[in-house]
Amino acid sequence: MTAVIRSRDNPRVRRWAKLATDARFRRSEGRVLIEGPHLVAEALQAQLEPVALIVSESGLKKAEVRKLVGQREPVVLGDHVFGIVADAETPPGIAAEIAVPKVLEKPDAPAVFLEGVQDPANVSAILRSAAAFGVGEVVVDRACADPWSSKVLRAAMGAHFKLALRQVADLAKSVADFQGTTVCTVSSGGTPLKEIQFGERVGWIFGSEGRGVGETVLRDARLKATIPMAGGTESLNVAAAAAICLYEGYLRRRPQ
Repeated sequence: MTAVIRSRDNPRVRRWAKLATDARFRRSEGRVLIEGPHLVAEALQAQLEPVALIVSESGLKKAEVRKLVGQREPVVLGDHVFGIVADAETPPGIAAEIAVPKVLEKPDAPAVFLEGVQDPANVSAILRSAAAFGVGEVVVDRACADPWSSKVLRAAMGAHFKLALRQVADLAKSVADFQGTTVCTVSSGGTPLKEIQFGERVGWIFGSEGRGVGETVLRDARLKATIPMAGGTESLNVAAAAAICLYEGYLRRRPQ
């Protein structure tokens, strides 16, 4: 029978708790902690074999968790200790340590660039839209909410495993190096979205909830797009704007 870890001072427990909460530690280790049956299933479907599969005592009694464990040898934690590792308010009973997936280039697919999007809910929503509408790569700067944080991972519902996701220190360089047409969304003064001529490959640029895209990145964008809105409305939430733009791009690429 597998021994149950019941000490919160266990080195592995302390490591997993740090992976769940410390972005710098995640980057240095190249590892992340994912929580819940859905995310673990998505990772396994993407052929990301866990470095460690972690279950709680009560979680191991659930058929859904046992099915995911299969023939693997999980690390079993007492429920209280599992609650230290898991960030969710209601611990889901299963988690996994995985290596950050390697970036797979998709040279013909659209890309998304995010600058200073600090709300984890907006980052996760944009990732979900990107995965839904055929984006290949998402590039975020260090001012964005960490895309590998537990909050973003849970809310993105597995989108991470369908995208090439990169964090970069210099977003402007990534935009300048992009092989395609870069389109920056602006609240006013840009070409109406429906009138934009995208070209064969598009790199969408979305900025922070408050100030939008910075001058350096804005200057390097080839096109500027504005989403027409009813009078009296100042701007759209960045995640909503991204969904509209990515859907428009998807419709134009989709075979008729």
